Amino acid sequence: MELKNIVEQLYDVIQERKKDPIEGSYTSYLFSEGIDKILKKIGEESAEVIIGSKNNNKDEVVYETCDLIYHLLVLMAYQDITIDDIVKELEKRRQKICNKKPERKTTEGIH
Repeated sequence: MELKNIVEQLYDVIQERKKDPIEGSYTSYLFSEGIDKILKKIGEESAEVIIGSKNNNKDEVVYETCDLIYHLLVLMAYQDITIDDIVKELEKRRQKICNKKPERKTTEGIH
């Protein structure tokens, strides 16, 4: 299965839980707890991706990346951001060539 298909299917399930919560559903729980809980989970999962990477543990990074993607999809659904919104932004960025940000110049004598 392609990544796009599985992400879209997962997003559809998340949207369904937002619209029709199910008792005992973790996704429904996140929506009921609100933005602070969702953002807390994104922070936790981001940290776990970093830790797995620092440990050079591919399996852990894959596992935690999936958790992070899931929680990002929950945030997107919570804030009515669609996968198409993300695709459009990525397509815009892909069109940019040589988009490396210049190095910051330091200004001597300014405190």
